[in-house]
Amino acid sequence: MTSLGLRPICRSMTQKADILIAGAGAAGLISGIALAKSGYNVIVAGPPDTRRNGRTVALFEASLRLLRALDLWPVVEPISSPLAKIRFVDATDSLFRTPNIDLDAREIGLPAFGYNIENAGMVERLAEVARKTPGLTLIEDFVSRYSLREDHIDAELRNGDTITAKLLVGADGKNSMVRKAAGLVPKEWRYPQTAITAILTHEKPHGDVSTEFHTRQGPCTLVPMRDDEQGRHRSSLVWLMSPVVADRRNEMDDDRLIADVERQVGYVYGHMKIASPRGMFPISGLKLQKLSAPRVALVADAGHYFPPIGAQGLNLGLRDVAHLVDCVKGDPGALENMRAYDDSRRGDIALRTLGVDMLNRSLLTDFTGLDILRGVGLMALATLGPLRRKVMREGVVPSGDLPRLMQALGG
Repeated sequence: MTSLGLRPICRSMTQKADILIAGAGAAGLISGIALAKSGYNVIVAGPPDTRRNGRTVALFEASLRLLRALDLWPVVEPISSPLAKIRFVDATDSLFRTPNIDLDAREIGLPAFGYNIENAGMVERLAEVARKTPGLTLIEDFVSRYSLREDHIDAELRNGDTITAKLLVGADGKNSMVRKAAGLVPKEWRYPQTAITAILTHEKPHGDVSTEFHTRQGPCTLVPMRDDEQGRHRSSLVWLMSPVVADRRNEMDDDRLIADVERQVGYVYGHMKIASPRGMFPISGLKLQKLSAPRVALVADAGHYFPPIGAQGLNLGLRDVAHLVDCVKGDPGALENMRAYDDSRRGDIALRTLGVDMLNRSLLTDFTGLDILRGVGLMALATLGPLRRKVMREGVVPSGDLPRLMQALGG
């Protein structure tokens, strides 16, 4: 037949699943693995995002418990670096500058607050696990269209295949198509900031300390990473600044940019070099009144996001995942499941969004009253042991009822 120039007929295929997860980033892949291990037939749709853009994720204790419960921690631990201390440096030039503040995980009985992992490497390893997980199918194609029905959802892939499922989980990021298809309208806002990200090598070891320099344009943070194969010390850079300054710096060559970095961080680790492609993204925020609609649930950036301060973003998203696993019973998309999921997430998300927003905005103004208020808060954190320990515990293992997969103590 091919000798006659005829082309084979390609027919679209329909697959059925209990749960379809849109998005194959870290949150989507972990959702898929967790729900498949709960006994559901799961499809994760989307190409894994393994772009090397200097971005890392710091996972705190509650998130580590989730990974351990799912047998995922041994997979990503070899590319992680512990965060034993967190240091805040006031670089605002305020009249009320506070001294450096160090938070030590040992004070709350932990060897580390968490671990820092390059995002691309983690997604690569999670995707490998997903491909081998019984009950889970990873389809590396984007969904182009959704149809939401009373008792199921239909999704059409770009290749023409379709998927039918009882529950659609949106783990497809800030510009979530699932959120739009479900008619969930968010409140969004922008900050006068852009972030530059990169992985750096440096002369001096970081000592497992994450250092956050608070400037008038936002934080400049060095987060420890594991030494590379040549034994070079590494940290990831997340530097928030005005969009105009970010555009100017992004046009610099590596030598000029790293000179600016070294000056900003006071040569804390000696001479540095840029060791990865750079990333650059605008800083914004988003929140919703609820994370669900009939047959739809949102997790991570699809349902909320805010500036990268205090490494709260993915940790909050993984708590979404763990709570969703707890709430899904029987028919996974049943209305009572979606209501339970909404109720379980409302307070945690509101508290983290407000806290990060207030801290970020306090850095962007030179209003004396706010400087004093921020300084008093930081000094209280430094000098009042019970308050400091409470804040540290709340940051790594939130109070209240933890979902089942985050209750087991980590080893």
